[in-house]
Amino acid sequence: MVKDQIEALRRELEQHNYNYYVLSSPTISDKEFDTKLRQLQELEEQHPEFFDANSPTQRVGSDITSGFEQVAHVYPMLSLGNTYSLAEVQDFYERVRKGLNEDFELVCELKYDGTSISLTYENGNLLRAVTRGDGEKGDDVTANVKTIRSIPLRLQGNYPPMFEIRGEILMPWSVFEELNIERERQEEPLFANPRNAASGTLKLQSSKQVAARKLDAYFYYMLGENLPAELHSGNLAAAKSWGFKISDATKVCRSLEEVAEFINYWDVERKNLPVATDGIVIKVNSLNQQKNLGFTAKSPRWAIAYKFQAEQAVTRLNSVSYQVGRTGAVTPVANLDPVQLSGTTVKRASLHNADIIESLDLHIGDMVFVEKGGEIIPKITAVDKVARETNFMMGDKVKFIKNCPECGAALMRIEGEAAHYCPNENACPPQIKGKIEHFVSRRAMNIDGLGSETINLLYQNDLLHNIADIFELKVPDLSRLERLGTKSAYNIKDGVEKSKEVPFERVLFALGIRFVGETVAKKLAFAFKDIEAIEQATLEKLIAVDEIGERIAQSVIRYFADAANIEIVSRLKSYGLQMSLTEEKLQARGEALAGLSIVISGTFALHSRDEYKTMIEMNGGKNVGSVSAKTSFILAGENMGPEKLKKAEKLGVKLVDEKTFLTMINAEQQEETQQGLLF
Repeated sequence: MVKDQIEALRRELEQHNYNYYVLSSPTISDKEFDTKLRQLQELEEQHPEFFDANSPTQRVGSDITSGFEQVAHVYPMLSLGNTYSLAEVQDFYERVRKGLNEDFELVCELKYDGTSISLTYENGNLLRAVTRGDGEKGDDVTANVKTIRSIPLRLQGNYPPMFEIRGEILMPWSVFEELNIERERQEEPLFANPRNAASGTLKLQSSKQVAARKLDAYFYYMLGENLPAELHSGNLAAAKSWGFKISDATKVCRSLEEVAEFINYWDVERKNLPVATDGIVIKVNSLNQQKNLGFTAKSPRWAIAYKFQAEQAVTRLNSVSYQVGRTGAVTPVANLDPVQLSGTTVKRASLHNADIIESLDLHIGDMVFVEKGGEIIPKITAVDKVARETNFMMGDKVKFIKNCPECGAALMRIEGEAAHYCPNENACPPQIKGKIEHFVSRRAMNIDGLGSETINLLYQNDLLHNIADIFELKVPDLSRLERLGTKSAYNIKDGVEKSKEVPFERVLFALGIRFVGETVAKKLAFAFKDIEAIEQATLEKLIAVDEIGERIAQSVIRYFADAANIEIVSRLKSYGLQMSLTEEKLQARGEALAGLSIVISGTFALHSRDEYKTMIEMNGGKNVGSVSAKTSFILAGENMGPEKLKKAEKLGVKLVDEKTFLTMINAEQQEETQQGLLF
């Protein structure tokens, strides 16, 4: 029967997922796995009556966006008390000994540096995934968690009918570095560490994007009735047999000496792990003893976290090189003797700007202290001045360059800014290619097929010199190039044609004007309506726009004062790009909320949070993230944040429910117009 075939394929693929992502021991090739997955997808499409939300085919995620519903935790998710020395661990040990007055065991585990998650399983199936939130309630992120392949959607073995298991969602170092390299290429803000990256990824509105980030997860605690064991270690072993990823770096310790050995071992060995860790968690093993010890107001008395010191190493500074970004900003980079830090080999460290170099008093050949401490971009914190006395290889003092390393133009430094810039934006190769990469990126013109390698190839073959040249690319010229072909050429041309439908505010963002991000581009687009008005705007008119300060205004004026930029904009307009707001958007734009600052909090039934944000902007209002005396009102849904509610009551800020809000903006008349206008 077809149903049996579908079930058999699901079981087989689940086992292969477990072998690959949990055991790290795949038994079939990626190609074979993909073939079986496609076979299952085809069968499920042909027989929708056998749909299963926990099928392996559901791990790829969806482009559908929705707000996160807040869910109350059955058991509060409390934080652990932190210690930073073995003496403090000994104090904890003594408190436990006195509190129990009987023999006890401790379980030592690695403290993974990610974002906490609580999973609920019912009859062996993943029911719900909730973030820590404020400890009392968190966001329901089930759709996103289902994309994480090391998390079982369906359990195997003998498990309780209902239980909760807690763990840490992680982004492996390798994935994290790839992500930041791409963000650096796009000149987007870098994630500070894997924890921030994992947390941000888990809150993405598109589960398809979450799936692409390749998150991982380890689990460390189980709650519920009828648990399989009376010992924490026994429950972890049971969870591992059901398909959960449980760290092998877990040890039952019967003395303080064993705890110290575990800490000292992993303080060194953690550098070789594929994921970030920031300490050791120490728990009383017996669940009955945990219950007897109880809790303080904020944390359990039966567990504590020992935090590692930020990793530091000493290595030699060999040279300083300089990188030029798409906006012309020049970043100095220290090139070092390779050294191990936080699971990766560090060969480079950002020096940020000329002021940092001067404050460190760097010389080539210096022995320098490098710190990572979870940061992806290592930093030099100090120079080993003592080593200079016997350092016969020490060279010249490091001085910031005066000319662009790519095109030779004299660098400039704008008053009040830390960075130096290359002003030769239309002839400096990294700036040209960087602007093109930004222009075609997903949040700008979203042109498929033009990645950084292809752009570099087209630049080297004299087919691209600026963003306007994209619209003159021809299929014969593209198809003859190495690594491209006729099919790829047509895909690029199709993407270029589709980009002509991109709305004006995104075209304005895509131009790559310094300091004009997505939000500023929207503000300018709705304030001036078309590109000609922005070109001709004076400093006073620009500053009069909400959230546009003098720095941004001066940057816009400089951009349109450049004849080369004016020519590019003119060409883009001639190719049919949207250079003004459509009549639909102009008509949809209202003034019902003009001058009002509005905070959105809670979950909503009639529209998503993103839709409400757009409605506020479309009616002249301003979205703000925190409650203050300047807040006009809070658009309040269910499960409104308790801190925001408390602050609103204190400041006398009124709450408006969604039906009242929709009446305020006369949404019934606008609803049809606004469909498809949300950006």
